[in-house]
Formats: sequence, C-alpha cells, structure tokens
Amino acid sequence: MSLQGTTTGAGVAAARSSASAWDMDPPRLGPLAYYTCFKGIVWREVLRYLHQRERFLSALVRPLVWLFIFAAGFRQTLGVSIIPPYETYVLYEVFITPGLIGMIQLFNAMQSSLSMVYDRETGAMRTLLVSPFPRSFLLLSKLVGGVAVSLLQVYAFLAVAYFWEIEPPLYGYFTLLPALILSGLMLGSLALFMSSVIRQLENFAGVMNFVIFPMFFASSALYPLWRVKESSVLLYHVCQLNPFSHAVELIRFALYGQVNWISLAAVLGFTAAFLGGAIYAYNPSKGLIGRRGGPGAGA
Repeated sequence: MSLQGTTTGAGVAAARSSASAWDMDPPRLGPLAYYTCFKGIVWREVLRYLHQRERFLSALVRPLVWLFIFAAGFRQTLGVSIIPPYETYVLYEVFITPGLIGMIQLFNAMQSSLSMVYDRETGAMRTLLVSPFPRSFLLLSKLVGGVAVSLLQVYAFLAVAYFWEIEPPLYGYFTLLPALILSGLMLGSLALFMSSVIRQLENFAGVMNFVIFPMFFASSALYPLWRVKESSVLLYHVCQLNPFSHAVELIRFALYGQVNWISLAAVLGFTAAFLGGAIYAYNPSKGLIGRRGGPGAGA
C-alpha cells in the first residue's frame, strides 16, 4: 500500500513537472506551421469578402458616385493647376482618382475593424488569440488579409474608371502596387488599434463620424492643399499632419511612376506607430483588451 502510494505520488509529481515544463517551454512552431496559419487567416478574409457581394458593390458605388457625379459638378469650380506629379493641366476627375483610391482603402480598413469587433462579440477572436502563435503574428496576418481585399477593390475601381477616360500610364498600374500595400498597412493598422477601443458594434457609427470623415475631408483627396491654404492656414497644417493625406499623395505619385519621399517616410512612420499601438492594445496583460477583460485577457 505504501509502495503504491509512493508510486502514485511520484506519478503526480512527474505530471506536474511535465506540465510546468510545457508552460515554461512551449512547443516550437516551424515555418510550415506559420505559413499554414498565415494562409488560413488571409484566405478567410478574402473568402469573406468574395461571399459578401453587397460589400463589393458598396466599395465600388461610393467612389464611383464621387467620380461620375460630384466630379462633374465641381469640375468648373475646383480647377487644378500644374502641380507634381502632373506635367500638364488635368481634369478634376483625374486629380481626385488617387483620393478615391485612398477612400476605398480607408473604408475597407474600417470594415476590417468592424469585423474584429464582431468576432470579439461572437467569441471567434478568442479562439484565434489563444492559439500558440504570437499575437503580433496573428494581428499582422489579419492585417495583410485586409490589405489583400483592398487591392481587389482598388483594381476593380480602376478597371471601371478606365472607361471614364481615367487613363494613367500603363506602368502606373504596376508602380501603384507598392504604394497601395504601404497605405493599406497604415490604414489597416489604425483600424486594428481602433477595434481594441470600440466595445460594441453600436459604437461603430460614431467612429465613422468622428474618425473616417474628418480624415477623408481634411486631406488632399478632393482638393489640392494650395487651395486649402488660400482659405485657411490652420486647416492647411491640419491636412499636412493628416496620415491620410500622405497616403493619398503616395498613391498619387506612384500612379505616375514617381515617389513622394516625404509621404513615404510619413506613411512608414505612422504604420509603425499604429501597428505598435495595436499590438500593445491586444496584449492580455498590458493592453486595452486586457484591462477591459476582453478575449484572451486571461490567457
């Protein structure tokens, strides 16, 4: 009896020791596991987008309304002088096309933020965040998935705009891609951070009013900044500090095979800041999610 008790005690101690060793030294995940996880998260975002036809149509209708209706009305009012990267006078439709591309990416990023809040309420995010993969890797994978969706939306918009005589140089469709990826990462990182602040789906409308629209209208998306400076110097400086302005200018120059180095540096800096803030916010012990007892807070 004593021998059996000793054996049982030794087994329990060994099991506890094994569990402690497991907690202290989790199993290492190889490159194949990371690739499989990354592909699964990105593909899930793309499939979710492809299966939501209403989202595809709304992503196209919004910028097309600005291109076909508002641009026609403002063409005579908002003249555009010869400013880089343009080498001649351009129609107002041509000028606002990069801004409308940025609009597509901005609203797509906010849709990704909405899906994060929805996944948190339904518990789907808890399953994701308690996986053995680093949270930073999971958030980056979801961010890349959102960027991939925005690329599909942008090139679909450009295909329609082509028949409206919006014809950038052919090489512009290729040089535009890196700018779209960088601007998409910046706006998506901002959306990730915002998703940690939004507590309920009902609060998303407020975010639309107080974040998205000010960012869009206080930028160079719809009018050149020199015209803004003529009417309000204060608003001009606000537009210059707006991250969305730099994203639009990066897209504008890339569409003509050029690089706006100031906007490039600003986009990279804002991306690092927003992504760092999102990773910190989703930290279970330090971030906003952990403080509010969100998914994975006790993991």
